[in-house]
Order: sequence, then structure tokens, then C-alpha cells
Amino acid sequence: MLARTEFEMSENMRDFMVAYDGHHLVGCGAMHFYSPTMGEVRSLAVAESHKTHGIGRLIVDSLIYEAKLYGLDAVFAFTYVPGFFAKVGFNEIERGELPLKAWKDCLRCPKFHACDEIAVLRELRPHRRGTSQVLPPVLGVDDGLVVLLPTIRG
Repeated sequence: MLARTEFEMSENMRDFMVAYDGHHLVGCGAMHFYSPTMGEVRSLAVAESHKTHGIGRLIVDSLIYEAKLYGLDAVFAFTYVPGFFAKVGFNEIERGELPLKAWKDCLRCPKFHACDEIAVLRELRPHRRGTSQVLPPVLGVDDGLVVLLPTIRG
């Protein structure tokens, strides 16, 4: 993961979903929006003590749910664990298939010239890829229930 300044963390705090086991933070992940149609799952991490307990899947599922609420067509990630992302519906792609602005954080990365991360993509609405659309409201309403998943507690 890239190091972040305190300002960057404050600026992006609302992007994050967090998972707790009681009062202990055990995982996090963020959805960063690059356009009205594409987002990135980033900063996905689960405590060693809680790996293989489904927390990463819960976080990604929650982020994908949010992406669908906003009407995104696709979500991508850069990862060292493509097998995990394959289990949650992502496919490996060539990083050149992603928009150039998705690489903006790469410019600060010490591994920029020798990147070993794998790009993965999950199509959410393949038939709408590349078309313009209107975003839904911030809070989704499904069968009369307001839906927003800022945290997961176990």
C-alpha cells in the first residue's frame, strides 16, 4: 500500500469501509471513484489474525454494493493477490486497459518503473460500459429501506 499523508487520509476517509471484531479494527477497504462509470477498490487489508475468516470478502462485497448504488459499470484494483479477487468476481487484465488517470498514484510509488502488481477488473454492468448515465442519490433505497454500509461489525 502507498504511504498516505494525514491530509490524504482525512480527504479520503469517507471512501472507506471498516470491519470490527468487537472493539478491534480487523479490516478496511476503500472505493475510489475515477469517473461516473468506473471505480477502484483500494487499500484492502485484513489483520493477520482474521485472514481466511471472510472479512476481505465482506468488505469487497460491501464496496461492490456501493459501486452498484452509484451506477458504476466496472471496478478495478491493483493487487498482489489475484486469486482472492478472482474469488470475488474480478478478472485479470492488462493495466493498459485502464484509464490513464487510474495510474496517478503510481507516479508516487517507489516501484513505478518495476511494478509487480496485477490489474484486475470486475464488470458490474457490461452492457452499459462506455455509456453516460445519471448517478443515483448518495443513499440507496431498496424496498423502502435506506441502505448505506459504512462499517461491518462482527
